[in-house]
Amino acid sequence: MSFAREGYVFIAIAAVLAAAALATALARRSWPIWLLAFVLTLLTLWVAYFFRDPERLGDRGDGLVIAPADGRVVMITDVTEPVFFRGPARRVSIFMNVFDVHVNRYPVSGTVRYVHYNPGKFLNAAAEKSSLENEQRSVGIVMTRDRRVLVRQIAGLIARRIVTYSREGDTAVQGERMGIIRFGSRVDVFLPMSATVRVAVGQRSTAGVTVLGAWAP
Repeated sequence: MSFAREGYVFIAIAAVLAAAALATALARRSWPIWLLAFVLTLLTLWVAYFFRDPERLGDRGDGLVIAPADGRVVMITDVTEPVFFRGPARRVSIFMNVFDVHVNRYPVSGTVRYVHYNPGKFLNAAAEKSSLENEQRSVGIVMTRDRRVLVRQIAGLIARRIVTYSREGDTAVQGERMGIIRFGSRVDVFLPMSATVRVAVGQRSTAGVTVLGAWAP
């Protein structure tokens, strides 16, 4: 199992604390300290689990939009996106809880033409208004003149760190890593109205595997 590089420091800190508690418990033979060592060991395992970064294989192709995040589809709605699409778009919102893989992946291949950071609040990421009011980073990918996709990483109640690897001019490769959000959050995917959504509200998505949408051949 591989881990996201952003998690190394957290895993190391948790492991050092667990090891120190275990050494103290062995030296003092104290049941309370043994209990603390046990709890810290469980915490270390959970932190490592949270930052896991498994390889993902699935369908690929210019006509497909692949899920950028693990989680549950909480909303599918038609919106007006004023900056990147400059018009109507279809938004698919995926909510990630603390047990989901939090590494995000490119939904399509193309060229990164838009990267924007917007500071904001830390509201419940599952709420509708979080897409507008919460801290977020947006990445716009252009495939062809008529095909483009916008990915928006949104912070949540306990998510305080959004990492985006993308820079304008970068080549986006479908299914490859584009960033990570720490500790519970949401990812919105904006599709052109010409694309057909292939998921439903309540469905689970797997980053790099689940097909969110597609264009007619």
